[in-house]
Amino acid sequence: MSAFTILVIVVVLAMAFDVTNGFHDSANAVAALVATRAATPAQALVLATLGHVLGPLLAGTAVADTVGGVIRAAPHETVAAIAAALTAAIGWNLITWKFGLPSSSSHALVGGLVGAAVLAGGLSGVRWGGFEAGRPTGVLGVLAGLAISPMLGVAVGAGGIYLGRRSLRRARRELNVLLRKAEWATASALPFSHGANDAQKTMGVVTLLLVAEGHLSTFAVPLWVRVAAAACLTIGTAFGGWRIVRTVGSGVYRMQPLDGLVSQGGSAAVILAGAAVGAPVSTTHVVASSVVGVGLEQRAQHVHWAVVREIGAAWIVTLPVSAAIAAAAYPLWSALS
Repeated sequence: MSAFTILVIVVVLAMAFDVTNGFHDSANAVAALVATRAATPAQALVLATLGHVLGPLLAGTAVADTVGGVIRAAPHETVAAIAAALTAAIGWNLITWKFGLPSSSSHALVGGLVGAAVLAGGLSGVRWGGFEAGRPTGVLGVLAGLAISPMLGVAVGAGGIYLGRRSLRRARRELNVLLRKAEWATASALPFSHGANDAQKTMGVVTLLLVAEGHLSTFAVPLWVRVAAAACLTIGTAFGGWRIVRTVGSGVYRMQPLDGLVSQGGSAAVILAGAAVGAPVSTTHVVASSVVGVGLEQRAQHVHWAVVREIGAAWIVTLPVSAAIAAAAYPLWSALS
């Protein structure tokens, strides 16, 4: 099989991963809007589409640069490692989607990249990194962003709902009509932030492929890669995301309009901050944790802790499982390439 054919197959695989990412992370971006009945699924999909297109186009490529710097390997090893990582991430995304668990596509991709790169070049095949000039680099930088962002999600959810409830404690129930309208603003910001952060993970992987195969001389994300990644996220939301919408929108905590407004706005702020510094955060982590924060501040006993534990367990096992799957898939892809 020619090198160009393999490249096309792996690029298609990357876009397929973006679709499964849409099953998970972009569904989270509209979960509160639908669950609080501020919009219909069709209206939420339109918002998600606009956000996913504009986010990658307007928010730069800092996250793509971080993800693209995870692997250190020869060009032919890089292609096989990325293909194996995408195979693992897609498989894990489909398994967790089947059961409606908001697992992290970011964890799945990073775990797959590490598992395949270690098998390809040993520990030196991975750029472990950390922080340089205040920006995350390599695997440790990515993991730091993925670890810190859920804590920030809980904090902004709990703090935001506390301030919101105190400010509106004398308001009448009719205020919910205005709150639902206000949700449209935060619901627009959340898909934009998701596109600005999560779409860049696929953009980084595809650009790394193009550099490895000599089609790009420097790591610069082409426009067509940005547009394709955004489109695939939206396709995933449209055709598979509603399983996750139900879990996040009502399975963790049954939200009211103010809850949705706070959760969406706080989540968007955390995700955009991650995109600004190049930290690949998980929309799944941030949105679900902000919902937990909202519930904790109000009625902790009404949080569905069994669902939270299931989500937490999925998060914990995603990295090692996806790394193991990618390591198993690498020899097959290496033989092909």
